[in-house]
Amino acid sequence: MQKTHVTRVTGKAGKKPRRRGCERHGGSHPCTCAMGNIYRFVEPVLLLMLHEKGKSYGYDLSTQMEAYALTDAQIERAVLYRTLRQLEVNGYVHSSWQHTEPGPARRVYALTKDGVCHLREWGEVLGKLGGAMSKFAQRAAK
Repeated sequence: MQKTHVTRVTGKAGKKPRRRGCERHGGSHPCTCAMGNIYRFVEPVLLLMLHEKGKSYGYDLSTQMEAYALTDAQIERAVLYRTLRQLEVNGYVHSSWQHTEPGPARRVYALTKDGVCHLREWGEVLGKLGGAMSKFAQRAAK
């Protein structure tokens, strides 16, 4: 389970509790660290990364995940590799061992045709979710 990084400080009786910023990200910026586990967004991010890169290996994907991430929550490598394995089991990703580089062999991942279709499905789902989230944010700000 992911630890939250938000510290809540209780105010005096009758006053609202104050919320301090995330210890990792600093300031009073509300971040997704406190929003719980949102690993389900790893799947569409990996699909998009592989779509744009053509093929890549796990370590490379993990180092570039932050640039593609939908949230500011940290994604552990174990989650990334579990998601890649599940995408392969579902037929959305294909992997093979690459022995051409110096050093140990690397497992290289590539998107399949079904993976491209699944990425488009994620695009539709996230587009609808984005609209709903915008409406929610507007209502919550009132």
